[in-house]
Amino acid sequence: MQTKKKILIVDDEKELAGLVSLHISRSGYDVLIAFDGEEAVNICRKEKPDLIVLDLLLPKMDGFAVCRIIKEDPQTKDTAVIMLSALSQLDDRLKGLELGADDFVAKPFSPRELVMRIKRILGDEAVNLNQGGEAA
Repeated sequence: MQTKKKILIVDDEKELAGLVSLHISRSGYDVLIAFDGEEAVNICRKEKPDLIVLDLLLPKMDGFAVCRIIKEDPQTKDTAVIMLSALSQLDDRLKGLELGADDFVAKPFSPRELVMRIKRILGDEAVNLNQGGEAA
């Protein structure tokens, strides 16, 4: 039996993290949540998620620093990262991609689109389109 892939959601907005978690778990993934950058790095090292949905504006350590640490660590360097942020200026997107992020999604966003991007990055073929497409 194949184990479910793990997705780590990192966002200090608890309601948004819950909404994203709901959509991702309904798509068949196990979900972990961190509310600050330090917690995200610790969970990533311990749980080895397949992908991280990473906000940039976080307490204790911003998302750019989290991405850099994860991508420089031999244990976690292959973890896929989708940056999810209200910081959507070209410089912010380029910085995230230069640090090793696989994708960048600007807030507000469609949870349905986010799940489709996760599935694309992880190579999961079956995309469940029965989820609401409301912007978050």
